[in-house]
Amino acid sequence: MSGKRQVYIGTDSGATTSKTGGVWEDGTTISTKLLQRSTNSEAGPAAVVHGWMEGVGEYLMQNDLTWDQVQGVGVAMPGTFRRYGVMDRPANLPASFEGWDVYTDYSSALSQRAGRAIPLVVGNDGNYGGVAEAQHARGGKKSSVLMLAPGSGLGCAYIDSNGLPLDGDTLAGMEASHMPAPLHLLDAKAYPCGCGRTWGCVEVYTAISGLPYLLTEKLAKYPDHDLAKSPLSAKEKSLSLRTLAQKGDPLAVEIFDFQAKAMGLLVASLTMVLDAEFVVIGGGLMDPESTTEAFRARYLQVLRENMEPYLWPAQRGRISIVPAALGELSQAIGAALVALYQSRA
Repeated sequence: MSGKRQVYIGTDSGATTSKTGGVWEDGTTISTKLLQRSTNSEAGPAAVVHGWMEGVGEYLMQNDLTWDQVQGVGVAMPGTFRRYGVMDRPANLPASFEGWDVYTDYSSALSQRAGRAIPLVVGNDGNYGGVAEAQHARGGKKSSVLMLAPGSGLGCAYIDSNGLPLDGDTLAGMEASHMPAPLHLLDAKAYPCGCGRTWGCVEVYTAISGLPYLLTEKLAKYPDHDLAKSPLSAKEKSLSLRTLAQKGDPLAVEIFDFQAKAMGLLVASLTMVLDAEFVVIGGGLMDPESTTEAFRARYLQVLRENMEPYLWPAQRGRISIVPAALGELSQAIGAALVALYQSRA
């Protein structure tokens, strides 16, 4: 391998598609070109691993790299784990994936293809996405970073000053989306969450999963709104709200202001505990290709206005709140970075 740069590869396994990314030995990204394939989860775990291996092989070929340069691999998985590398009950994958030993199966496939053992790390996709966004947000500073990414649910991650995520003793650390929201401050009911809790998980008030509840409440105030008469399903109505908000629709604007307020209160709670200097907001709401600059600016402003009053005086005005920058590549890049950081440990 003389003269060749070492590389670390990341696989981001989603319910629908799996993405591949990588970093050089100095942590810089090899390519920002998105490479993704179908996860093929309906065909079972073996088919998923086969797809990951095909993705890595294609990534190496596209970037003029070889297997002997690969010094480590990371894989980002949705959900929690029974133990390291073994999936618990998956939220967005077939039931057959419960108990799947991801670590053993992927390690075996990598070793067989490379002709040697390749170190593998396995972790939560939200945590690994946070690792990549943290590196980008703080630059050369040794600061901790909190990342919150509202989408279908709410992804949460805390990244320490060494660049590694908080996993917790049972690998369920930073599942902050299922903390109870301060309902008295939001003047909201305790809506049930998909996780089974009924105490008002903050995810329901900040992510797509809770929009049907919020929309039903708001339509009582706007009985003549087009959505009140629409034949669309509750899900379809909810997914139309972001577009309506960007057109200035009062009902939709109120809903996203409410979500930003709930997010601001969550950031305040987490800052009281974790004291991070940077807060990265990700997810579709911060996607420049699907939201306007004015929409994103308003959301972040409402978030900050509702966060600041609950912080300690020394924290006020110090916290940098920034939109995520890496988009769909973040989790694959983060998985590669964790593989790199673990090699240095």
